[in-house]
Amino acid sequence: MREIGHFIGGKTVKGKSGRFGDVFDPNTGEVQAKVALASKAEVEEAIANAEKAQIGWAATNPQRRARVLFKFLDLVAREADSLARILSSEHGKTIPDAKGDIQRGVEVVEFACGIPHLLKGDYTEGAGPGIDLYSMRQPLGVVAGITPFNFPAMIPMWKFAPAIACGNAFILKPSERDPGVPMRLAELLVEAGLPEGVLNVVNGDKESVDTLLKDPRVKAIGFVGSTPIAEYIYSTGCAHGKRVQCFGGAKNHMIVMPDADIDQAVDALIGAGYGSAGERCMAISVAVPVGKKTADILIEKLIPRVESLKVGPSHDPQADYGPMVTKAHMNKVRDYVETGIKEGAKLLVDGRNFKLQGYENGNFMGGCLFDEVTPNMRIYKEEIFGPVLSVVRAKDYAEAVRLPSEHEYGNGVSIFTRDGDTARDFTNRVNVGMVGVNFAIPVPLAYHTFGGWKRSGFGDLNQHGPDSVRFYTKTKTVTSRWPSGTKEGAEFVIPTMR
Repeated sequence: MREIGHFIGGKTVKGKSGRFGDVFDPNTGEVQAKVALASKAEVEEAIANAEKAQIGWAATNPQRRARVLFKFLDLVAREADSLARILSSEHGKTIPDAKGDIQRGVEVVEFACGIPHLLKGDYTEGAGPGIDLYSMRQPLGVVAGITPFNFPAMIPMWKFAPAIACGNAFILKPSERDPGVPMRLAELLVEAGLPEGVLNVVNGDKESVDTLLKDPRVKAIGFVGSTPIAEYIYSTGCAHGKRVQCFGGAKNHMIVMPDADIDQAVDALIGAGYGSAGERCMAISVAVPVGKKTADILIEKLIPRVESLKVGPSHDPQADYGPMVTKAHMNKVRDYVETGIKEGAKLLVDGRNFKLQGYENGNFMGGCLFDEVTPNMRIYKEEIFGPVLSVVRAKDYAEAVRLPSEHEYGNGVSIFTRDGDTARDFTNRVNVGMVGVNFAIPVPLAYHTFGGWKRSGFGDLNQHGPDSVRFYTKTKTVTSRWPSGTKEGAEFVIPTMR
């Protein structure tokens, strides 16, 4: 059985704890590898390596740091096909979806290559008599990222690229469910010229997480995952004096107005609701048609599309989506569907009993479609994270705005309409962090910032874009005076610019 260890001090090392987790093949349900779960001592070893390496890396000028990232981009492009195959084999995404995962991470690396410009501070000459003011952004030191199973390439790159570009050393704790790609990315960064120890990967569970949260050498932590864990990491990290940003669950709505292009809206719902088997924090899981006529037409068009979804092995180029990451997660999603039925929602398409010939033990589930879902139901309140779309009918526009605005999650929302005034009003009023207009998955590009509101996000700064540079640096401001003569006597009044 293949064993996956850790990446510490610039090389792959075996685990020493004697504890392992299973890495499954989602297509067959079989265990394909064992991943080492790091002990406290192993995490501390990674932190020590990072702390030592960070001093020299911080002293490396930003342009040279950017050159390492440019070389890394070349290597990722060279390895794109093999990275996608590794990702697909461990997660269950189709190969095209896996390549998209990698590409969205690459785009943040491309943004981070602009670090010489992004780190420029402010300068004021002659702020007072003989006085100049300037600011500079300096790295925090050793920082860490805890990333989820659903984007094993994208989110690690979202975390470590801006962090190391800013001069920090980074400890990555990826999901133990699909650790292959994060380990390979670390190897490629060293091949690109990153000094040994600047990026370390420790695979593990709560013991690893708690070590990172409590060790005073780790100055900041970023997390993406479920809201309960996000709250735990945020509160624990803050209690230990760290800078923390955490992103949790989501319940993303798509409003379909009566004037919308219904065919366009249906295409969007199918792709955004069922792509990657719904295992996306930006998946659309709630459709909100406005008015009975809109709802009836939408349902009529959705049913055959959901029924005809092609579910196949992750290596099938014709598959719309592949298996779910683990059998346990698939069973959890099935239980949600049963809960929805018991709560009184109308299950129009039931994909729970889907079986794929030759892959009977795989983690496959067909698409499910609910109608007549109401806000008091668990399947509306909670994140299902599977191929399940709920239709919540809104009687008017006001109710359609209120539904996502009052939901405890506030990650993403979309509206489909032909009316510019409605779209403008909606984007202004809705209480959600990321908004799409005739755009189903409103994930901003790398040079803007990604982050949800309410219980979808904890912390003051978001991921990638300018916020990432702010998060991974601290600002130092210098007040400088070079007097031409010496003034006698002490000054007891606070300095001003008069």
